[in-house]
Amino acid sequence: MLDYPSLAAVAAVVRTGSFDAAAQALAVTPSAVSQRVKGLEERLGAPLIVRGSPCTATEAGMRLCAHFNQVALLEHDLLTDEPGWSGALDAGPPSLRIALNADSLATWFPAAAVRFASSGAATLDLILDDEAHTAERLRTGQVLAAVTTTGKAIQGCRTTPLGALRYRATASAAYCARHFPHRVTPDTLALAPVLRFDARDALQDRWMTQKFGAPVAAPTHQAPSTQAFLDLTLAGLAWSMTPEPLAAPLIAQGELIDLDPAVFVDVPLFWRRPRLSSRLIAALTQAVRDAATQQLAPL
Repeated sequence: MLDYPSLAAVAAVVRTGSFDAAAQALAVTPSAVSQRVKGLEERLGAPLIVRGSPCTATEAGMRLCAHFNQVALLEHDLLTDEPGWSGALDAGPPSLRIALNADSLATWFPAAAVRFASSGAATLDLILDDEAHTAERLRTGQVLAAVTTTGKAIQGCRTTPLGALRYRATASAAYCARHFPHRVTPDTLALAPVLRFDARDALQDRWMTQKFGAPVAAPTHQAPSTQAFLDLTLAGLAWSMTPEPLAAPLIAQGELIDLDPAVFVDVPLFWRRPRLSSRLIAALTQAVRDAATQQLAPL
């Protein structure tokens, strides 16, 4: 049988990034956390924590953290059925760690989060990453569930198609007057600054390929923040691919120009969570599906 106080210490160190913060979260001393982690590592014969700033989990540590988090969900269901036990065991609401991309957090996911959290049964710990890489966080046990761009099977996980987050190529009116006085062409695009979220952002290339058959190299700015991305586009720094839920009202108000309403890029999104009979996961999944149905384009 695994030593769950020691498992809790490992999970707390990984979650908070340090032994001191984990001790504060568990209401014990840093020495106690260190002893529990070291003792479990010695019993298992494998390192579980990579000591650093922040501390991170080894692959074995990730698997144990995933196991511990799933046990916490099952324990929550048990204590919900027996409310008298909750006080005796001093159990607080669990925290669900979810991986998703910044654009989902800025558009459709808040409605899901509010609907789920209104019960107060659990809190959310949201981890931002590129949507193409969130599945890896789920596979390695860093998170309990994830919004991903792939429906490829992951052992022990369920997958639900959510819809597509649609992106529009947009720019401010002043920017269009400077760089596209007549129309958008490969030649004008080559001189027009473009804005990317980060080096992995290929949405602009996909839009140009759809419109012209190939991407066009151009001066490139980067801004790894959805709000800053939108603000810089509105200010006229560059043209960019803007999520349609954010772009549509601004296009209607004339603050943004859609460079070609007939051309857009759809990014399919999927909800991945463990094959675990947990009421909290089921409730979160329903909230996510409802919000996605209302705000995402159908696949």
